[in-house]
Amino acid sequence: MKRALLAIAALSALAACQSEKKPGPGGLALSSEHTALATMERVALAANSCWFKSKDPTFRPYRLAPELNSFSGRPRILVVPAKNPGDRPLLVVQAEGHPARVEAFGPLMHQSSGNRIASDVRRWAAGDSGCSGAG
Repeated sequence: MKRALLAIAALSALAACQSEKKPGPGGLALSSEHTALATMERVALAANSCWFKSKDPTFRPYRLAPELNSFSGRPRILVVPAKNPGDRPLLVVQAEGHPARVEAFGPLMHQSSGNRIASDVRRWAAGDSGCSGAG
């Protein structure tokens, strides 16, 4: 009986030490000092450069679809499957108003990459165009 308890305790401790990737935040909402369009232009340029043109493996299966000329007053960028860009977006980053209220949501925000996406979007919306270096 003691051996069984020790084995269970050891397995529990070992399982706790496993380094699993944490799920993403699920969504993001923040404010920017700039207009919605100016903020989303900056985010779109940085996302294109840091996630796609850099051939980042995290974003290799996806494609950027910017929709900055929005009649709804909500410029946005979409991240869609590269092989089927007509599919439902996996990530939406949009802004509205002045000062801009920025939101990011979609299935990618619930995955481990969601933490990085949230960090990158926060940084880019604040005016920094640098890449995080992850990936």
